[in-house]
Amino acid sequence: GMRSDRDEAGPRRLRAAAMAGFVRELERRAGPALRLEQRVAGGVGSVVWDAALVLAKFLETGACPLARRHVLELGAGTGAVGIMAATLGANVTVTDLEELQELLMVNIENNKHLVTGSVRAKVLKWGEDVTEFQPPPDYILMADCIYYEESLEPLLKTLKDLTGPDTCILCCYEQRTMGKNPEIERKYFELLQMDFELERIPLDRHDEEYRSEDIHIVTIHRKPMVGPQ
Repeated sequence: GMRSDRDEAGPRRLRAAAMAGFVRELERRAGPALRLEQRVAGGVGSVVWDAALVLAKFLETGACPLARRHVLELGAGTGAVGIMAATLGANVTVTDLEELQELLMVNIENNKHLVTGSVRAKVLKWGEDVTEFQPPPDYILMADCIYYEESLEPLLKTLKDLTGPDTCILCCYEQRTMGKNPEIERKYFELLQMDFELERIPLDRHDEEYRSEDIHIVTIHRKPMVGPQ
């Protein structure tokens, strides 16, 4: 037929431009900034939320040794936190829903020259089977993963299924005062405390620039098993 490759390229390029959204730079202490594409399209907006910035910059303080550690990020969105962990030497799997895989891959590709560990993207739907993510990671990273009441139970199931006795979960969230947010937050931490122990990281241990009174970082560990197994 008459259709040349060149004709095909036009609309595809336009579509790519429409999808591209906008780039957020995240400075690093050691070396060039991460460049993170964001999307605001198709119902799944994915931007670098403040909690992700705070958690990514906290990782850079070195408070948690990441070199050669196995790290899993839940609800990764743009992948900012997990990719930062990978630049600090961790072997990282960033996870989110199917519709965010393309964005995660773009951001992994754009920053792969800064990675000193490794990073890959996989689909993980909360509440579903996590066999392929075993053995338990050393760290699970979560930035702003508490929004909907419906997702609390599946998220907790996933956390229980993924964590071993030595897994450290780092959960960073922005305390929101609007609407049902405080209620959902309270319920989440209440349910969490049935199986896990929580400890808040004091603000003065956050990155001195990327910190905020209403953004909290909590470390979460499985409660030790008691009695006969």
